[in-house]
Amino acid sequence: MPDGRPTVNRRRLLTGGAAALATTATLTQCGLAESSSATVSFGSDAEPFHGPRQGGVTTVPQAYALFVALDLKADGARSPRDTLTAILKLWSADAARLTQGVPALADTEPELAQRPARLTVTVGLGPGVLSRVGLAGLRPESLADLPAFDTDRLDPRWCGGDLLLQICADDPVVVAHASRVLLKNVRAMTVQRWRQNGFRSARGTDAPGTTMRNLMGQVDGTATLRADADFDRLVWDDGARQRWFSGGTILVLRRIRAELDTWDELDRASKELTVGRRLDTGAPLTGQREFDEPDLTATQNGIPVIPPNAHIALARHRKDDERFLRRGYNYDDPPAANHTTDCGLIFAAYQRDPRRQFIPVQQRLADADALNRWITTIGSATFAILPGAPADGYLGQQLLEP
Repeated sequence: MPDGRPTVNRRRLLTGGAAALATTATLTQCGLAESSSATVSFGSDAEPFHGPRQGGVTTVPQAYALFVALDLKADGARSPRDTLTAILKLWSADAARLTQGVPALADTEPELAQRPARLTVTVGLGPGVLSRVGLAGLRPESLADLPAFDTDRLDPRWCGGDLLLQICADDPVVVAHASRVLLKNVRAMTVQRWRQNGFRSARGTDAPGTTMRNLMGQVDGTATLRADADFDRLVWDDGARQRWFSGGTILVLRRIRAELDTWDELDRASKELTVGRRLDTGAPLTGQREFDEPDLTATQNGIPVIPPNAHIALARHRKDDERFLRRGYNYDDPPAANHTTDCGLIFAAYQRDPRRQFIPVQQRLADADALNRWITTIGSATFAILPGAPADGYLGQQLLEP
């Protein structure tokens, strides 16, 4: 150290550095091995594609979802019915492979298909497409556009569609890859009308069976259906009126914007009175646990504990057959020019017949829901979710090849 500055022994630096690097590499490899094993197992989970009913409806909800609406293109070379048949055959063949972790036949990124992460691909038809393909007489009576509700502020760019493609998985990369494969193969036959991305808490964040929370902080979906017997009776069509539709269901998809800036101005007690549930546990204001039955008759000093216009008081079914399957996803998109935020809920409701199930509930909410000051429905669409496909067939075959 002739000039007073410390010196470093080059040999010691190199050998010591190598040892440190080796130790670090060993520790890193051990950590990677442990986490990699768990991740591979997690990503390898697969949901069945073939069967009498499509996946993605009563399937335990995955963390990520993409809903895409498409319209059929006019094609002078073939009839609309032939176009629809070609699309459904393509989607069925590709989805049957992708959901099982097998690349699609024309997959240009096959490595992205190897871990399906519970991928489901669900296909539906809009109210007008059966008329376009010459099958108006086979349209289920339950497949119809919804009536207008006074609180709706519908934007056409989030409404309608001839076809629905619903893609769900526990990995956003899987959703993105599946959507690219499925959509690029039908570009010449369709035009995209809209697409909506949604998310829930990541898998493993909460215990299985935990009700999701929306971006307003509330538990969302407590009153949904959970029993197979209820699915059979209230969700899946039995084919009594249209034989081909046995195993199908009707999806009502609503895009509900949350006015979070003004919601944030409320104190906690006011938020709970508006919803009718406690924010921390999700329990009704008359109960202790989330799944306690709300007592809508309970009063305190002559005042209802749950206000009659609280959200749960009006959303609660009046008759047993008003119940339906709720499967919501949060969304958080770049805001439009006149808003500071654009976030809320993609509300998916599956049922046999919206006329008996969704519409009566939504009408009560539109008429008097205290939550209406902080939510606005800006998108709405209805689709017939096709029955499932047999192993040697394709989605919609019961309709197109009776």
